[in-house]
Amino acid sequence: MNSEAVVAKKKFGQNFLKDGSVLNKIIEAMPKNDNKIVEIGPGLGDLTKFLVNVKSVEAFEVDTDLCELLHKKFAKEIATKQLHINCGDVLEAWKSELVDEPYDLVANLPYYIATNIILKALADPKCQNLLVMVQLEVAQKFCANNGDRVFGSLGVITQSVGEAEIVVIVPPTAFDPQPKVDSAVMLIKKHSSRTDSGFETLLRVAFSQPRKTAIKNLSSSYNKALLAEIFDSLDLEHNLRPHQISTTDYHQLYTKLKTGSLDGRGKPKYD
Repeated sequence: MNSEAVVAKKKFGQNFLKDGSVLNKIIEAMPKNDNKIVEIGPGLGDLTKFLVNVKSVEAFEVDTDLCELLHKKFAKEIATKQLHINCGDVLEAWKSELVDEPYDLVANLPYYIATNIILKALADPKCQNLLVMVQLEVAQKFCANNGDRVFGSLGVITQSVGEAEIVVIVPPTAFDPQPKVDSAVMLIKKHSSRTDSGFETLLRVAFSQPRKTAIKNLSSSYNKALLAEIFDSLDLEHNLRPHQISTTDYHQLYTKLKTGSLDGRGKPKYD
């Protein structure tokens, strides 16, 4: 099988990146370090062929047809251990750590599992940086700041573990077949990992109905009187919408709710 004979499979969300200028921008944006590279969904290997010239690569490909093609295409790199290909579902292989050494995730991620993969990587202590291509709308959510309309739990989680930026916006014409939406290459530099499920429970409640006030949403699961006192102590207006509260304030809010530090009343309820 050759790459020209491969037809993209919708069930795997395959859109093969063909634009060489975008591939070059991904390589240029890679963090300068000695970490292994993990590539999820290498597809036809168009990005892989650049990556293996820079570092050793651990690739994960769910499509068995593409696995066969990649093994033939990169026989030399596999023989020299510059590339190792894992055939199968990466989410099934991913426990708390995907590989046993520090790594950077560099990949053109399938849209349908991109958010799940990014959240897994943010929780993986071995993952130090993410340089990934995703749907533009998804990238904007991970890179948003408080006050932005799209600022939500994904933005708070990202700011809690590192810094994020959009490197380049990529039009549909860069792919074959062409998706119906714009994409973006996003870089997240981590300084820690997701560890607190209680904090993320609070975020799910706070952003459950974005058009309502944050305090209204939170009062469905936490003591309303204690919430009001905490908002006052943090100089937060009671009419703030969830996207208007900063990541720092969400963490302070969570700490105060968890400890009941203002007056000890109203033990918080966690789901």
